[in-house]
Amino acid sequence: MSHTVAEIAAALGLEAVGDTSIVVEGVAEPADCPPDRLAMAMKPEYAEGIAKGSARAAMLWGEADWQALGLEAAILAPRPRYALSALSAMMDPGQGYPAGIHPMSAIDPTAKLGRDVTVGPFSVIGADVIIGDGAVIGPQVHVGWGTRIGDDALLHAGAKIGARCTIGDRFIAHFNAVVGNDGFSFVTPEASGVEKARETLGDQGEAKGQPWARIASLGGVTIGDDVEVGAAAAIDRGTVRDTRIGDGTKIDNQVQVGHNTVVGRHTLLCGQVGIAGSVTIGDFVVLAGQVGVSDNIRIGDNVICGGSTIVLSSIPAGRVMLGYPAMKMDQHLETYKALRRLPRLSREVAELRKAVSKEDPSD
Repeated sequence: MSHTVAEIAAALGLEAVGDTSIVVEGVAEPADCPPDRLAMAMKPEYAEGIAKGSARAAMLWGEADWQALGLEAAILAPRPRYALSALSAMMDPGQGYPAGIHPMSAIDPTAKLGRDVTVGPFSVIGADVIIGDGAVIGPQVHVGWGTRIGDDALLHAGAKIGARCTIGDRFIAHFNAVVGNDGFSFVTPEASGVEKARETLGDQGEAKGQPWARIASLGGVTIGDDVEVGAAAAIDRGTVRDTRIGDGTKIDNQVQVGHNTVVGRHTLLCGQVGIAGSVTIGDFVVLAGQVGVSDNIRIGDNVICGGSTIVLSSIPAGRVMLGYPAMKMDQHLETYKALRRLPRLSREVAELRKAVSKEDPSD
């Protein structure tokens, strides 16, 4: 993984200054950086740590005075964090999955594997599966019957892909991710207390316990190109039609995507987001950590929901939302400020009532 500063800068399309022949073998934080690593000092406050380490070269922001920082070379990036995306890919040594088909894997004779596919030990590839060129299937992975996965996929150890799923190119599934499990769909013989409470907004009438009947998931999951699914995330298959995830969408760890949900292109679903069934989410949406979305809701393009927001009604395109229930962020902050003032206002009202009572002539 050795590269000169000049080679790195050229690969990233950035400016290199100083002794660009310096060779680095990886990256490090400034205060802990040895001489053979590139220090990641992407902000002035990070650069303060350079003096504590032994870095000879660093990636810096565009206007940085690299010589004043005591460096011999630097890569100057107008948007350093964006440059880190390509740099980290360049420096990533990977997971070390051995190439080839491991003899302890089980591949159905009807499965079709493309060129240069890797399959790790104890992985199971089901009947009629199609896997594209260059895919890496780690150990203990399951790919179910009739599923299709595109070129250059990476399924980390323990990932599980159910039957009849269709997945595009460059798909990444992290450890123990699950795609294509059955949806959480159950129904009672008569209207349940939950249904009645929803209609009446709280009154479920005479309580009556009923057994739950399971609704099988007949649909699958369709995923576009360049989608990433985090560790222990789950995407339910559809009840009749497929659950769909658009191109370029990134799903963080421990995210739940319910049955029949449609997620658009280049959307971010951050850690512990929970999306109920039959939700429609647009393109370029960001749902921050622990956002919850109720069923049968539409979220428009370019919506941002802050952390722990609970979405109980549809959101038009472009809104920035926060709170429980979700409201426009500026309104939520105004409401929160007012809420913090309530104890003081309550005391003031009590004092005013006392003053008025003393002035009342009837007393």
